[in-house]
Amino acid sequence: MTFQPVVPFGGFAGWQFLQRTAETQRAAFDAAPVRQRDVDYFQERIADIGSAEELVSDRRLLTVALGAFGLDEDIGNRFFIQKVLEEGTGSSEALANRLTDTRYRQLSEAFGFGNGVLPNTGLEGFGQGISDAFLERQFEIGVGETDQTLRLALTFEREFDGIASSTISNDAKWLTIMGNPPLRQVFETALGFPRSFGALDIDRQLEDFKDRAASALGSSDLTQLAEPEAQDELLRSFLARAQIEASPSAALSSASAALTLLTQTAR
Repeated sequence: MTFQPVVPFGGFAGWQFLQRTAETQRAAFDAAPVRQRDVDYFQERIADIGSAEELVSDRRLLTVALGAFGLDEDIGNRFFIQKVLEEGTGSSEALANRLTDTRYRQLSEAFGFGNGVLPNTGLEGFGQGISDAFLERQFEIGVGETDQTLRLALTFEREFDGIASSTISNDAKWLTIMGNPPLRQVFETALGFPRSFGALDIDRQLEDFKDRAASALGSSDLTQLAEPEAQDELLRSFLARAQIEASPSAALSSASAALTLLTQTAR
């Protein structure tokens, strides 16, 4: 029997429960035979893969490779993924660099098929690293089958620190978040942007993100927003707003009260 992550309630209370039980739940989830067979196969075979064509031709390998970067839905887009991998990331004209979604660049960089030398697939620990990332994201998907909002919170927790601590400029960090669909959704929801916000000019979006963050969270500097207290405030706002959006009548008494408190605190 396959273990399904347990999330008995939503909102911030559900997030706290998940934080307390994540280690135990992850161990049970990862031990499922079907997932173990997938990662064992990947680790046994990946070192022998020397080209993007070989990777996309093996559906089991491709499943783990794409799943490690949250790109599971592209499993049927073999030729597109092959092109992303073959062109690498060295040129500004490479497909991965021209796509808004930064996960394709991460995928291409990780495998290194387009870098002009040997790919990274033969490096020591490569198979283990990709497998670990695959299992972590599969657990997030499992959580999302019960509560998609908590899945997004897990993704935020996993990815945000790495972006915030990078050496690129603050604007470049914001653009990276704006190009990462899960992280973008967390920020859009937490900061109260409407669904039509993404239709604005990209420079306008960047300025609006920074202005709203400074107003609601006290800073537009993502390094500061990565501090534990700031992250906690951001996630509280995200979970409260998302709960209201998902079920206005059911969430009104608890979530709106929490949101009101958050708004008053931010002033």
